[in-house]
Order: sequence, then structure tokens, then C-alpha cells
Amino acid sequence: MAGRDTLPLKGVCTVTRALRVAIVGAGPAGIYAADLLTKAERDFSLSIDLFERLPVPFGLVRYGVAPDHPRIKGIQNALIKVLDRGDVRLLGNVDFGTDITLEDLRAHYDAVIFSTGSFEDAALDIPGIDLPRSYGAADFVNWYDAHPDVPQEWPLDQESVAVLGNGNVALDVARVLAKQADDMLSTEIPEHVHRGLRDSRVTDVHVFGRRGPAQAKFTPLELRELGHVKDVDILVYPEDYEFDEASMAQIHSNNQTKQVTKTLTDFTLREETGAPRRLHLHFLHAPVEVLGDEETGVTGLRTERQQLDGNGGVSGTGTFHDWEVGAVYRAVGYFGSPLRDLPFDARRGVITNVEGRVHAGSSQETAAQAPVVPGVFATGWIKRGPVGLIGHTKGDALETITHLIEDHCAGLLPEPERPDEDAILDLLEARGVDYADWDGFHRLEAAEKALGEPQGRERVKIPTRAGMLEHSRSTGARTVQTV
Repeated sequence: MAGRDTLPLKGVCTVTRALRVAIVGAGPAGIYAADLLTKAERDFSLSIDLFERLPVPFGLVRYGVAPDHPRIKGIQNALIKVLDRGDVRLLGNVDFGTDITLEDLRAHYDAVIFSTGSFEDAALDIPGIDLPRSYGAADFVNWYDAHPDVPQEWPLDQESVAVLGNGNVALDVARVLAKQADDMLSTEIPEHVHRGLRDSRVTDVHVFGRRGPAQAKFTPLELRELGHVKDVDILVYPEDYEFDEASMAQIHSNNQTKQVTKTLTDFTLREETGAPRRLHLHFLHAPVEVLGDEETGVTGLRTERQQLDGNGGVSGTGTFHDWEVGAVYRAVGYFGSPLRDLPFDARRGVITNVEGRVHAGSSQETAAQAPVVPGVFATGWIKRGPVGLIGHTKGDALETITHLIEDHCAGLLPEPERPDEDAILDLLEARGVDYADWDGFHRLEAAEKALGEPQGRERVKIPTRAGMLEHSRSTGARTVQTV
């Protein structure tokens, strides 16, 4: 372990038997957890299997970040380095709940960590939100990121559309809707995404936030990039620029808020150029109803004018405005999905847990009073909800891993019945699960880079599960190194 960062343990570990760990979900949270486990100071051997329902790992880095943000995509390179070390075994294309169950995993591993994230759209409870052409932003993101489990067609047949939300996902959705298709050709998007954007009829994208500019959750870089999109005018409205005492205090005390409000203020000085597309930023407008009917679909959006309440919040004024839009995208957050045989807080969208230890029961508020589920842990967004940036999951994983090792050293983890490393492979093969391994990822990566090379692009995504498996399929998974 010399020369590597380590995770110090509290107290003395008296358990020396090998530790077998399964991690379900191979996004950043799961890979960070695996990385920290391998770096822990210990007197016992360790082996880790990383399960992923898709043929490839990386979760939201691959399927949740807009393709024209290669800087954020660069996080993937750091995750690749972790898996390239060879001390974590990837088992992709394995679906928890169908291909394997919690009972299966507990029979083969001392501990199981769930890092399945939050990938569904949070609900917005207003009339008309379920009308035709009212979409969740996550579904649109999955389409333009070429997720293999979503259809390859997306209807972009309306000229004016609304995006609800004031965070980075709302900005991503609005930017992709407004951007010229050929400006995306330098990215990894496949032909069906380029074709859909090229044929888009969208001319006006309206982004609505219910609070003021100082309360927007954009990051400064994301917002500045918006101002550099070619052939798109950014339109803002002076009447939306309210700053109360709480807003000014936030601007003076928080550098991110200061940069965001400065960029937004700079937008007010820009003149309209007559560009073919326009992106409108509206503040202090709370959506209260999506207008239309089941036969026609969305025909408009009704908002209520808000006023700042002096404490960082807003209240309604009773003044309403109807906007003519033909589609609505809600980008009001992500939400976790329940997992088979695991306790789940349906209100918060997380596995019921205390600092990563899973507890029985269905409420986070009362989790500490409920019994611990031995050997079962959670990390990332499925543990704490979809808040924070990708890098924040490192600290989250550290907390969970610390408790896992403490429980192992205290003899609290149940011993698995079939801990042999080949036993789980035998189970998957007996069930006909066509799992993909880490070497298969590199074969798929090479195929995607080969597709991009003739066009001068770094890569072009292979968009179907069958295509991904065809390029990544292996005769057998590599044996994991026990460390």
C-alpha cells in the first residue's frame, strides 16, 4: 500500500478473514467507493465486484452530462484509471432485481453497497403536467446522450417550448434545444441525435425560474457558456431582476452567486441580433398549470408572478401570465427509484439509511430507531438524494466505506455462503446473463473512437444495447485481483 492514499481506521481490526464486497451501480459514486475501499489500511485481503445494469459504467457522466461539455466528461478519464488498475472487477449488463437479487448478493459477498443513483425526473404537481408534449428533462437528456434504453426518435416539432427549472440541467436542456445541430457535430452524438436536432422546428426556448436571479442554481461556467452559443440570442427581462436584502447579502457573501448575477446582468446589456433562435430567461415566474388537452397536447403554460420575501424565498402575487408554448420540459430535479427487497423512503427517493448503513423502515426521519440491515450499505444520490455535483460523492463514499470497514472489523458482517470469486460468474452464466467485463469496455471504446476518427471526432457513441454488447462481448470476465 506504500505510496497510495489510505483510509485510516478507528481502533484495531481483529477480523482477518477476507472481505468480499459487491457494489451495485458503476457510476461515479460506486467507483469512488471501490477506490476508497482498495486504499483502506487493513490486515485482511479484499476483492470487489462492481455490477452495472448497462453494458458500460460511468452512469451520469456518460448519460447525464450534455455532450457539448467535454470538460465535465473528463471526469470519466479519472474513473477509467481506477478500473484500469485491475483490483476491481466490472460485471456490466447485469440488472439488479431481475438478473440478480439481494439474496444472491448476500450469499456471495460479506457486504453490498448500493450506488444506483437517481435517474428519474422529480414530480411537479400542477394541472396538465401529464399532457402530451409535457416531458421530463431526464428523458430528453437520455435521448441526446444516446442512452441505449430509450427510443431514438424525439419530437421537436414545436416552435416555442418551455423549460421549467433554474439549475444546470435546465440550462443543458435549453442550450441543446436552442443550439444549431451542426455545432454539435464535434461531440460524440450519433447520427440519430444530429438528425433530430437538425430537423428541429424550435425557434424560441423559454426558461422559467420561480425565484430571482440571486437564487438561481446555475454554476457560473455553465451560464457563461450559454452566452457563447452561436446563432442564438439570449433575451432577459429587466422586470425580473429583483434583489432584496437577502439577495444582496448572498451576492456579497457567495462568490458563485456574485458571478452568476454578474453574468445575468451582462445579458441585459446585449442587443438582439436577429439570430434564428432565441433563448429567453425568466425569473420570478412560478409554473402553476400546463395548458392544453389530451387530444391537442400542450398549448401553453400559465405562471404566477412571484415576489421576494426578504428571506431568500418567494410568495405569489396573484398575477398570472399565459405563455404560448407547444411543449414543456420540467427540469426540477432527479428522484431515486425503489430497489427490490430494500427499504425505501418514497417521499425522499432514497434507500433508508443512517450515514450509509441501511436500516429497515420507510422513513429517513425514523431510520435511526429502526434495525440495521447487516452488511447492506448505500452511497451517492440513492443514499442522500440528488444534491451536489459529481465530485461531492467522494466524501459521501468515504463515510459509507468507513462504516463498512468498522462493521467488518467488529465482526458485524454476515459471512457469505459462497464467497469464491468464480461462484457469482457461475450463477450469472447459469441464468443466461450476457455480462460485459472491463476488457469489453475497452473494446467498445475502441469501436466508438474508430467511428469518430473519419469525422475528426474523438468518438461517436454506439447507441443501442445490442451494438454495445456486440463490440464489448467477451468469452469470460477477467479474474479480479485480491488486494
